[in-house]
Amino acid sequence: MAQTNFNPLKIKKDFPIFKNNPGIVYLDSTASSQKPQIVIDAVTNYYEKYYAPIHRGLYGLAQKSTDMYENARQKVAKFINAENEEIVFTGNASEAINLSAYGWARKFLKKGDVIVLTEMEHHSNIIPWIMIKKKCGVELFYLPYDKDLRLDYKKLFSSKIDLKRIKLVTITHASNVLGTINPVKEIIRYYKNKGIKAKFLVDGAQSIPHIKIDVKDIDCDFFAFSSHKMLGPSGVGVLYAKKEILEEMDPLFFGGQMIKIVTKESATWADIPARFEVGTGRKEAVIGLGAAVDYLEKTGLKNIEKHENELTKYGLKLFKKFEKYIDLYGPKTPENRLSVFSFNFKDIHAHDSADILNRSKVCVRSGHHCAQVLMKCLDVIATARASLYLYNTKEDLDKLGSAFEEVIKIFKLQ
Repeated sequence: MAQTNFNPLKIKKDFPIFKNNPGIVYLDSTASSQKPQIVIDAVTNYYEKYYAPIHRGLYGLAQKSTDMYENARQKVAKFINAENEEIVFTGNASEAINLSAYGWARKFLKKGDVIVLTEMEHHSNIIPWIMIKKKCGVELFYLPYDKDLRLDYKKLFSSKIDLKRIKLVTITHASNVLGTINPVKEIIRYYKNKGIKAKFLVDGAQSIPHIKIDVKDIDCDFFAFSSHKMLGPSGVGVLYAKKEILEEMDPLFFGGQMIKIVTKESATWADIPARFEVGTGRKEAVIGLGAAVDYLEKTGLKNIEKHENELTKYGLKLFKKFEKYIDLYGPKTPENRLSVFSFNFKDIHAHDSADILNRSKVCVRSGHHCAQVLMKCLDVIATARASLYLYNTKEDLDKLGSAFEEVIKIFKLQ
């Protein structure tokens, strides 16, 4: 049951990184979130008490280890309203998208087919499709954003693209640079009503840590995300795909675990989802992800969303105060927006401003954020980025503001 009284200061105490680094202001959760003690303990306890190979041994310890692994799959499936067999554990969201590209698109798409993307995409949701273009001869069409930095998804219908040729629409649920939350459910429904008979892939790496996801309600065919952005360990991600799609897909990797019968000349694949999980499973990371799901469920996604919306409003006011010195890249209103703030001090490189902020123990990202297509559209080389999560507070944003004052002072901005 979700908590009724959400207290970010109490939440912060669940994360040992803050106790071990006094005074730190961590504003880089879009890249990777911190881990609560419950997740750290789940991984440690597994190593200390339950570690054994899964899906193979008949002895008690191996069976317990298998049960823990598959229990985590059930938790993830329930978390996004999917069936157990529709959850494939991968290395990360990037691998999940690659599995979709090479397991489905390479098998079924052909020259002349069209894949629709957006200018907001992370490289992980661009490069696989560039490679499919090279291998299969498909065409790529990029949806632009509008003046408010919201996705202009209706622009597709003023293009010269033959809608019948569109076979895949792949969209980030939330931009890791702009913070924009794209209305994927609305987009999918709108496109289908317009007669587009395509598969729909949602890159949910940035959305699933912050908002409640229901893949059946969204009605997407694929949904990809990573554990490490949603309080879980690194090294594991998830591909959700509808059961009938997984049944017809090819594996991305080959070897042990994912096979049913092997002869000297041929092999047949295991049932889904095992056919896509090659070799020894990422056991401890999967179990840690299960613990992260428990923590998010207990805390309540609605509580997290409400808290972060307040942080977004507060953050937008902060950046408004410094608009003489700072350019902010992202929607200027809090609706359908994450608490992600990409910015540049005028005439100062993002790395330089990030370095000054670091001197105040304020941790922000700087660079192109694996979104060079978007950077070019914004006409910038790089940005600094402050991204917040459930453990952040308005006081953290106040400290960011104080660090801004230090940048202004050091660079003698007028």
